[in-house]
Amino acid sequence: MRIEENYSLLAYNTFHLPVKARWFMEYENEEELGRILRDEYFQECISLHIGCGSNLLFINDYRGIILHSQIKGIQLVEENENTVLLRIGAAEIWDDVVAYAVSKGWGGIENLSNIPGEAGAAAIQNIGAYGVEIKDVIERVETYNQLSFEKRIFTKEECRYEYRYSFFKNEHNEPHIITHILIRLNKKPVYTLQYGTLKETLANYYPAITLTHIREAVISIRKEKLPDPKIIGNAGSFFTNPFITKQHFDKLKVQYPDMPFYPALNNRIKIPAAWLIEQCGFKGKNHGQVGVYDKQALVLTNLGDANGHEIALVAESIRAAVKERFDIELTPEVKYVD
Repeated sequence: MRIEENYSLLAYNTFHLPVKARWFMEYENEEELGRILRDEYFQECISLHIGCGSNLLFINDYRGIILHSQIKGIQLVEENENTVLLRIGAAEIWDDVVAYAVSKGWGGIENLSNIPGEAGAAAIQNIGAYGVEIKDVIERVETYNQLSFEKRIFTKEECRYEYRYSFFKNEHNEPHIITHILIRLNKKPVYTLQYGTLKETLANYYPAITLTHIREAVISIRKEKLPDPKIIGNAGSFFTNPFITKQHFDKLKVQYPDMPFYPALNNRIKIPAAWLIEQCGFKGKNHGQVGVYDKQALVLTNLGDANGHEIALVAESIRAAVKERFDIELTPEVKYVD
């Protein structure tokens, strides 16, 4: 167990914000986590459990306790003729998990290559890319209730997964800390290649496409479209793609016949947030030390010395502009921490 006071979070937020935590606590196993949760001082303080901080925007220094897991490991717990079941420590770097699966020839998460963050956070966020979401492979999630200290294993159904949403993101639910996730992968992969850019990138490999080809293609596409958070401070897609009613869509389509869209469940239409932001003139523009990435309008960047408040102001300006022009509400995918 590691406990630090007035600890810099520069390495724990991909926006590269020089914020600090009043306390930083890192645990190596479930026993240490249980000791922290039962500590009277911990219970009196505000706290936040984080992974790599790739989906966080710190507005100020954090006045409470930042918790971080060091529970790692990838364990094969079940295998049959067609599938394998892996138990993964929440602190495993997600892309390392993907690389491991691909090296073994196990399919299901190759489209989720090169997404920053840790495995536990990936399950909370229901990360997705190129037609695949982590919910497609999640079988169970092991957690500790932060209030009752009891261990609970969630089934995939109990996680209540939706687009970029899970039970664990709902602040009205009791807080649970994920210790392990269990994912089922296929020994005989069925590839998901319908995403246009991915299909085009893999054209030269047909029909002999492999998991490695898909992983390499996804990494190549993401590197071309998205800034490396190790070099340019950012948190990836700042907003989720909005869903609107068919009636609302029909009205907009008259005015914007080239507007891209994707049919969704319950007679709703998903509109790419990046297109909306670009139409409002933000793409490639700098606002002081905050930039809107010139290759992907969904990405806000720290150009060097931005603070969290400045980034939030630009984000709110974008939301207001999209609301005024399209009557569509953009929802931040990034979590604000004050």
